[in-house]
Amino acid sequence: MKLVILGGGGFRVPLVYGALLGDHAEGRVTEVVLHDLDAGRLGAVARVLAEQAVGVPDAPAVTATTDLDEALRGADFVFSAIRVGGLEGRAADERVALAEGVLGQETVGAGGIAYGLRTVPVAVDIARRVRQLAPDAWVINFTNPAGLVTEAMSRHIGDRVIGICDSPVGLGRRVARVLGGNPDEAFIDYVGLNHLGWLRGLRIAGRDELPRLLADAELLGSFEEGRLFGAEWLQSLGAIPNEYLHYYYFNREAVRAYQEAEQTRGAFLRDQQARFYEELSAGQASTSALKAWDATRAEREATYMAENREAAGVGDRAAEDLESGGYEKVALALMRAIARDERTTLILNVRNRTTLSALDADAVIEVPCSVDPNGAHPMSVDPLPGHATGLVCAVKAVEREVLSAAESGSRTTAAKAFALHPLVDSVAVARRLVEGYRAVHEGLGYLR
Repeated sequence: MKLVILGGGGFRVPLVYGALLGDHAEGRVTEVVLHDLDAGRLGAVARVLAEQAVGVPDAPAVTATTDLDEALRGADFVFSAIRVGGLEGRAADERVALAEGVLGQETVGAGGIAYGLRTVPVAVDIARRVRQLAPDAWVINFTNPAGLVTEAMSRHIGDRVIGICDSPVGLGRRVARVLGGNPDEAFIDYVGLNHLGWLRGLRIAGRDELPRLLADAELLGSFEEGRLFGAEWLQSLGAIPNEYLHYYYFNREAVRAYQEAEQTRGAFLRDQQARFYEELSAGQASTSALKAWDATRAEREATYMAENREAAGVGDRAAEDLESGGYEKVALALMRAIARDERTTLILNVRNRTTLSALDADAVIEVPCSVDPNGAHPMSVDPLPGHATGLVCAVKAVEREVLSAAESGSRTTAAKAFALHPLVDSVAVARRLVEGYRAVHEGLGYLR
């Protein structure tokens, strides 16, 4: 099988390739094509993959290209992990929003809207080219904002695009471990939008063990989300929120922590990854690419959501919480289920159909799905409580305005998207955000 990785010069690509190296079954991926607009980044990542493949006799062959059409022809799966505007764009998103006193995170609030506005047109172009050049391919989208981008692409290639995220799986695995269960055997009852969902139950051997966790304040304080949100708030909700909901529930504290930080997360990653790519430049060919990548990755994981933990007063991440959900493992399981009929259940971003009655059929949501050769099918779930339904509907309405603005180029519609977001507190602020982002992002120049 041929797997095309868009954003193939990206820092997380070795995670995907590493997962592929452990797959030796018939029908596995044998060819990986990396596509990126930056040839230098492609070369650096190709060096890391070459070191990963040492000693693996049947390692998938790797090629790299800056030609999108060349990459897509003959693809079986397309893994999309692009970053329009690069990390400098993310840093600018954060900077403009924080100057207005609102959140600039890359998927939440003003920053997420800005990122979506410049990413959606590129993602739509990719979807159209996939439809033309590789109509039988499945697109696995990890490009943020993942739910919004998946929905934009689904308007052109339907259910052949599936969004993935490691946050829900990571949350479920942490909760399962705290409860003494095997994370690989637990069923995670999780519902919402990408980066806006709640774990409402966790079944081990058919029994929901979440009530036991919620009744024990000491146990709640023993893992990342419990420390981040606090036992009292989790017991009030009767659920464990995705960590990104900290931006909503503790917005004022999060914004203050970001404003007071030495540098924003985007600026930190921009500088960190610039050092990594510089280290692997042609002038330092003796450097072990894999070791350099692994050291950079460890620092990245340890500092993840540091400002939120500071706002909550909970200190550094615990060693046992550093494990993510492993989006590369989710991607591999998804490909196996479709290509080899290794049926499984995964939490994915897919079109709603009739899953959540408060949303229309085409709205992309994040829920457990059964996966087979015909794709991912959302499973039936219990309705969300009123407070969660209200937040989901409000944010989905904002996403729809973003899609409309990206399609029409309307500055007025873009301002409406900002103004309607629960974390933007003024229409005047929304209008200033549009102008601020247009000033720093050439890619938003299409807004009239």
